[in-house]
Amino acid sequence: MEGSSRMAGGAVSQRPHDVGDAWDVGAPELSIVVPVYNERATLETLVEECAAALAPLGVAWELIFVDDGSTDGSFRAIEAIRGREPRVRGLRLRTNVGKSAALAVGFRAARGARLVTIDGDLQDDPREIPRLLAKLDDGADLVSGWKTARQDPPTRVFASRVFNLLSRLASGITLHDVNCGLKAYRREVAAEVPLYGELHRFIPLLAHWRGFQVAEIAVTHRPRAVGRSRYGWSRMLRGVMDLVTVICLTRYNRRPAHFFSLPGAGLVAVGLAICTYIAYLRLRYGHIMHRHPLLLFGVLLVVVGVQLFTTGLLGEMMVDAARRIDDDYEAARKL
Repeated sequence: MEGSSRMAGGAVSQRPHDVGDAWDVGAPELSIVVPVYNERATLETLVEECAAALAPLGVAWELIFVDDGSTDGSFRAIEAIRGREPRVRGLRLRTNVGKSAALAVGFRAARGARLVTIDGDLQDDPREIPRLLAKLDDGADLVSGWKTARQDPPTRVFASRVFNLLSRLASGITLHDVNCGLKAYRREVAAEVPLYGELHRFIPLLAHWRGFQVAEIAVTHRPRAVGRSRYGWSRMLRGVMDLVTVICLTRYNRRPAHFFSLPGAGLVAVGLAICTYIAYLRLRYGHIMHRHPLLLFGVLLVVVGVQLFTTGLLGEMMVDAARRIDDDYEAARKL
């Protein structure tokens, strides 16, 4: 299918090319979404392991590969697999737009009432999928895997633990492994959680803040069979910045003044206190006794504080404007 559509994250890209008409195998109960980037060697094995894991459950399922701009022929492998296994579908993105966008495309294409995400590198074990689905049946809306014994280099394990610790401290949610690729969802969770940029790392946090019941179970993590990991300290640092974004979008999206104006007012108060002290020295002694750096620091605090305070007020005005638009829309619908 050709044409152009707006992808997750706001970038305009080619509409994903779909291999196979999923309607020819009936509506599935379960959709497995697999983001793929240069993982040709593992795709065949992943399909076989998923089929073996789901066979005892007797559920109708589909597996959706989302090729995120691979350059190693992954999509040709997906087409070949599709020829032998009609429950497999393939979506191809023209360029590499990131895992969040790939998952968003897969979620939109999925038709199952329950969804599972799993990475394509075979480090996640498909035999864990029935346990994730059983936890959904127990009442959870989202079940996240917890890689208790990670089979990764020590540097990656340490970086991941630091990231997860920061996520727990910032969010207050006691999840051990926020960024595990192996997760199970009810369909409404996948439909409501926003995915763009690199927010896929925070799907459990976003779901929790939207009122969904989030659970976690320990899962098996296997050594990497082929390829290399693309996770490292640089991605962890970007993840920390994205964590700030998530906090703003959840805790403070309806009260931005609490995020900006309160710290701004504090900075203004401290800056004014410093400037008052400098003014006292000038009036009392006729000079400020080499306190010029302190004076500059006080002025800087006042300027930054005023900027933060006004940013918070502007945010409140934008939230109020959005609320008024929603109210006008609801009133117009009633006419």
